[in-house]
This record gives sequence, structure tokens and C-alpha cells, in this order.
Amino acid sequence: MADWRMGLPQAVHYYTPDEYYRLEREAAYKSEYLNGEIFPMEGVFGMAGGSANHSLIKANLLRELGNRLKGKPCAAYDSDLRLKVQASGLRVYPDASIYCGRLEYDEEDNQKHTSTNPTVLFEVLSDSTEAYDRGAKASQYRSIVSLQSYVLVSQHEAHIEHYARGLDGTWLLTEAKGMNAVISLPEVGISIALEEVYDRIDFASTVPLRIVTPA
Repeated sequence: MADWRMGLPQAVHYYTPDEYYRLEREAAYKSEYLNGEIFPMEGVFGMAGGSANHSLIKANLLRELGNRLKGKPCAAYDSDLRLKVQASGLRVYPDASIYCGRLEYDEEDNQKHTSTNPTVLFEVLSDSTEAYDRGAKASQYRSIVSLQSYVLVSQHEAHIEHYARGLDGTWLLTEAKGMNAVISLPEVGISIALEEVYDRIDFASTVPLRIVTPA
């Protein structure tokens, strides 16, 4: 016999930031948080983890950022450092980030694992997350007062997009394409060669699968 309750709207449980942080410390995977709801990153995007190329691109990027920021008042961090967007309360894990000066932390996170004042944010694009990274997440990032730029890194080709905040508050796009290209981050005084970011990357393995319909 069918359950008469099937098909009825289900109540949504809303979590406080403190509950989210407590659950996140105990969880086996990372989740985002917004407006009282928790969104497991793997579940939302239908993926159990990033590809090998995604992981290697992040590792290459962090290595180059660390080398070039040595001796400067800025430091690079990996995706373990959580970010809170103050304007909306979104908690998220950027693929990489640069912070200049002292880190400022979310007052609601007593473990001080959630920062609020990034200078540069990076996302390595995936087929399942690209629309989100370019759309809703990018919009959230642009509301961060301290943020000077955000960078989108392709997996499918040597291509990096750099969005920089102008003096009038508009965001200006600069692109670098090809293994011989260089992307500049003037806000932190460094440049990175794409051949370093894409070192040992096999682009053939990142081509999206296409469904072919029989004629």
C-alpha cells in the first residue's frame, strides 16, 4: 500500500551557523552553507570528488603562488580554508585564495577556520560546477569588500580568466590563452606562466563526453 504522505512537501530543516560549523567538523566531506541550509558539495554537483587533472592544476597553481609570494605580505591558501561572504552569509571553499595582511575570521566560527577578507580567489572550473562558478558564486564573490580579483582556470585548455575590480567598482576581464601565455595579478605584484599551471596536464583526458544520437 502506498504511503499517502509521498509527494507532499517535506519540511526543510534550517541550521544555525554554529550547527553548520559543528557538523562540518564531523563530516567526511565539505559542504556549503547559505540561508540556514547545508549543501554537500559532492551531492549538489553529482560528483564524488575532483578529477586527477583538477587536483593537479590546483597543486601546480598553489606551488607557483607560494613561490612568487615568498617575501611579500600576502600568502596563498588551499581549499581547506573556508570563506564566509559577509554580505550574504554564504560559507564556501574556494579552490585557492590569496590573503594579504592579517586574516580576519568569522565571529560565529569559534575555531577560526573561516576567513572573511580575501584579496584574490581562484576556482578551477569543472563541467558540473562551471555555471555556478561563473554565475551565483561569482556574484557572491564580487560583494566581498576586500576582494580585488577572482580567477577562473580552465581544465580543458590552457586558458585563465582574470577579473579585476576597477577603481570605479566595475570588473575588468583579462584572459591568457596558450602554454606560452602569462597571467598577471598586479593586485599582489606577481605573474604566473600558464605552462607552470598546466604542467603535466593531459588535456585529452579532460574533453567532455558527448552523447551522439543515431541518425
